[in-house]
Amino acid sequence: MPLPTSPGRLQRQRGFLNPNIAKFIGLSILGLGIAGALLVVYALIFINPRLPSLDLITDYRPKVPLRIYSEDKVLLGEFGEEKRSLVKLDDIPADMKNAVLAIEDYRFYQHGGIDYIGIARALVTDVLRGSASQGASTITMQVARNVFLTKEKTFSRKLYEVLLANKIENALTKDQILEVYMNQIYLGQRAFGFAAAARTYFGKDLKDVTLAEAAMLAGLPKAPSAYNPIVNPKRAHIRQQYILQRMLDVGFITQAQYDAASKEELKVRTPGSQYNTHAEYVNEMVRQMVYAQYKEDTYTQGFNVYTTINAADQQAAYLAVRKGVMDYDRRHGYRGPEETVALPANADERASAIDDVLDDHPDNDDILAAVVVAAGPKQVDAVLRSGDKVSIKGDALRFVANALSDKAKKEVRIQPGSLIRVMQDAKQNWQIVQLPQVEAALVSVVPQDGAIRALIGGFDFTQNNFNHVTQAWRQPGSTFKPFIYSAALEKGFAPASIVNDAPVSYPAGPGQPNWEPRDDEPPAGPMSVRTALQKSVNLVAIRTLDYIGVPYAKDFITGAYGFDSDKVPPYLPMALGAGQTTPLQLSAAYSVFANGGYKIQPYLITQITDSRGKVLSKADPLVVGNGAPRVVAERNSYMMTSLLKSVAQRGTGARSNSLGRADLAGKTGTTNEAIDGWFAGYQRTLATVVWMGYDQPKSLGGMEFGAQLALPIWVDYMGKALKGVPQFDQPVPDGIRFIDGEPYYDNFTPENGLVTNVGVTVVDAISNFFGWTPSQAPATGTQSAPNAPNAPGTPQAPPPSRGAPANNFDSKLYQGH
Repeated sequence: MPLPTSPGRLQRQRGFLNPNIAKFIGLSILGLGIAGALLVVYALIFINPRLPSLDLITDYRPKVPLRIYSEDKVLLGEFGEEKRSLVKLDDIPADMKNAVLAIEDYRFYQHGGIDYIGIARALVTDVLRGSASQGASTITMQVARNVFLTKEKTFSRKLYEVLLANKIENALTKDQILEVYMNQIYLGQRAFGFAAAARTYFGKDLKDVTLAEAAMLAGLPKAPSAYNPIVNPKRAHIRQQYILQRMLDVGFITQAQYDAASKEELKVRTPGSQYNTHAEYVNEMVRQMVYAQYKEDTYTQGFNVYTTINAADQQAAYLAVRKGVMDYDRRHGYRGPEETVALPANADERASAIDDVLDDHPDNDDILAAVVVAAGPKQVDAVLRSGDKVSIKGDALRFVANALSDKAKKEVRIQPGSLIRVMQDAKQNWQIVQLPQVEAALVSVVPQDGAIRALIGGFDFTQNNFNHVTQAWRQPGSTFKPFIYSAALEKGFAPASIVNDAPVSYPAGPGQPNWEPRDDEPPAGPMSVRTALQKSVNLVAIRTLDYIGVPYAKDFITGAYGFDSDKVPPYLPMALGAGQTTPLQLSAAYSVFANGGYKIQPYLITQITDSRGKVLSKADPLVVGNGAPRVVAERNSYMMTSLLKSVAQRGTGARSNSLGRADLAGKTGTTNEAIDGWFAGYQRTLATVVWMGYDQPKSLGGMEFGAQLALPIWVDYMGKALKGVPQFDQPVPDGIRFIDGEPYYDNFTPENGLVTNVGVTVVDAISNFFGWTPSQAPATGTQSAPNAPNAPGTPQAPPPSRGAPANNFDSKLYQGH
């Protein structure tokens, strides 16, 4: 039987609350109300007047880097503290906007800047979990914090954030707020805004990102370092999957879209590979030119620089140079591992040691660093930076066979712990390579106006940022001979003129032995200028220069073709390219041949605009037919092109025949002891120069010539650059007369003023007729050099500088090829 209940106890059970508790709650509410009122008063009196102006977002002008584009609007590179690309909200894909809204503020378009429902939800969740796990910041509040405030977690800062959010909501539309957020938020890797992040992480424009990529990018604002797909790919993937699920839950995507995106395999770009076109030397040239004009504003004002570079040609040039250099390096043998370290037996310690050595040896584009973990004559196993293991076997080991021998020297031997380089061939098979020590450069110019279409200043900018196209003053070797013959045409020579290829001796000055130049091949006797240039015969070029006179030739060549007068020696070795030039200068000189006789000035920048597209400066190049000065007669240019076509088709440049074109012209060049290897050539629409050599001048090898060093690079590049370009048939200009198929100036013909022969005696003519080559014959008479009394002695050549060997002429021998 239940016990009776007392009246007092029954009364307390029937009441809603204990009076004491009710009193406490009432007082608490009153206190909170008073505190809230005081807080509002405080905010209105003290904080609201001190809120910053909204000019920073109503007239939104963040720091925007210098951006460099090709002539076909491909982004080549950028410079600045903050990577940022301003995009209009309408240009942002719906998937990107929805991914951000789903994870950051899916009620963005419903609240007024402060999401009270979201705050309540976050509080309940935090109470249930017993920790602060849910945030309640809206996108508007994040804009306020990121643009105007610090990230310190204090009550006053949060109050400022709330008031600023309210002020922003009253000043801007929702779309304007979202646009600022999408452009301003920091997303790691110095990328601000989602457009910059898309370029940084995926190497593509924001408009091209997939749903899966958008979800991964949307995961970055919460913690850019923690969810960085480059640094933390696993955590980034988990975050991406959560965001895709969130998008599905709030109805932004369908189940089918979710299924496809969640399974998509993303390819995240590695650091330093955000750009599809390698133009590092171009970018640095542009940076220096813009900085010279705009100083520190260069990096923050959002200048857009549009260059003359064609992106496809630039990439073709990059690949051609790398292939040419690697081919040369392979011909000259393996030098050994870059480093060898001891590998611990413990697996964890071994992995750590491998990581440490790889950190000290960064990858070089497709040439990857790897640490050998097993090595034998038939197979080498190595670990890459990614942790992947690769095996090299069979023919791929032929290059390093000596380094795998038991007899190999310690510094050359490949063994466990060796740091080697590997790359994949065309069939995706791994092979062992090495970082080359030799350098190469390529520059390609439009002859009609000087626009630079492609420029590669060296093998790799990160390895060596010295720009060999513009900074390396090197001896041009036999690429200089055409300018001697161009000068000779104006003195009565023609392609059919006969010059004796026979030993000759020149006085070299008091106390010095005579200068007796020679060729690699024995003297062949009398031959035409066409044949001499085709075979790059030294003695014929020297005799021709001696005949026309050194002072005249120097004045003609420097005046017409733009070479620096102080770098063209005033003596006979000039005929063999003993002076100095840069690849860029040589390309401008060969452009005169290509364009019909006009001097152009190579240029790189077409225009510069500000961040809003206003043109700040624009190039005004000299164009053939519109301002470019004529420097040689059209008939001279025509005749030189005829001669240089012979070189390209039947002479030292015959490898160019592989391109199947009849409108290519050019000249090989190899300096004394093969210090420099060149090919300079052109088609009507492009003049391209390739150089190879060492920074600290030394021989490239006894059997290396321009035809093996530079010409293959030129052919690889021009084959791609001229694809689809129709062949050009040069019309015969006025002043040319053909006799037996050879061109002559109409005022220099066999019966009227032509220099028919130089240095040819009756004995020479008879010997040549009967096929006798005077290879061991004495000189046909010691000839003086009236225009170069001190050749090859004084005046002394300038001292060598980096990339520029001295003109150290051997008084007994100077060979040019």
